Amino acid sequence: MKAFTYERAETPAAAAAAVAAKPGAKFIAGGTNLLDLMKLQIEEPVHLVDVNRLALDKIEPTSDGGLRIGALVRNTDLAADARVRRDYGVLTRAIVAGASGQLRNKATTAGNLLQRTRCPYFYDTNQPCNKRKPGTGCAAIGGYSRQLGIIGTSDACIATYPGDMAVAMRVLDATVETVQPSGQTRRIPIADFHRLWGNTPHIDTNLQPGELITAVTLPKPVGGTHIYHKVRDRASYAYALVSVAAIVQRDGSGHVAIGGIAPKPWRVEAAEATLPQGAKAVSGRLLAGARPTADNAFKVPLVERTLAAVLAEAKDAA
Repeated sequence: MKAFTYERAETPAAAAAAVAAKPGAKFIAGGTNLLDLMKLQIEEPVHLVDVNRLALDKIEPTSDGGLRIGALVRNTDLAADARVRRDYGVLTRAIVAGASGQLRNKATTAGNLLQRTRCPYFYDTNQPCNKRKPGTGCAAIGGYSRQLGIIGTSDACIATYPGDMAVAMRVLDATVETVQPSGQTRRIPIADFHRLWGNTPHIDTNLQPGELITAVTLPKPVGGTHIYHKVRDRASYAYALVSVAAIVQRDGSGHVAIGGIAPKPWRVEAAEATLPQGAKAVSGRLLAGARPTADNAFKVPLVERTLAAVLAEAKDAA
């Protein structure tokens, strides 16, 4: 780990301004992903701005019947919140499916959204990686790609977004609130928050330099059966090969988002119109244009089968 300087921010706007003022500076809260990347010298911040003492750790109702989740709410607290468990059950289930209890105690809502890919070539600094070092190439393309993406990828990068919580937030139509270094605030729909890789896979999100996440808001509850299924190589502490977040209504309509297959939580609203027709119809629309490799072609039928299991569970629960 390389040397860095440190300061503790007093307000969100001051934190944003501090990071914007020093190129190479980063925010730190739980640090569950950032510190690992710093130890491997994949991330080399010259300055860390600690945001842990900002008053961003509350879960509060919104005026339109939704819920506002502060950026520093710990994953454990969010998953256990009675309102989340009652009205946004898919979110609780997704969070509990991720990481370990110890990590969830430390990880924050904003940090979870910002965690970086777990592509093994990204973590191996002896390998070329456009995501780690732009312009060096992608060793994953033509390499071992079992865990990697099948859709939304590019000729520069086939990594996936690794998280669970964001997949649930995508199906819930969450909105990310931020403050910019100027002090202005912004609201970013979760659908537009994470980027497809294209030719700039080193840029994960549409946040501007120094822009700080302050909260995530959820719209008012929509009812239905909330399900999160995660298929992985072992029962715990493993990233998804495929995950499905779903809210299914009694008439068979609903919302579906997929994790483990793309640079961002993958949702195609047009595909949801075919939910009453079953998993095969939905997955066909969801995965139109998919470009799997020989190693991960199994993810295409796995999406359909996992979605079929989710729809069957929803039918039984209705």
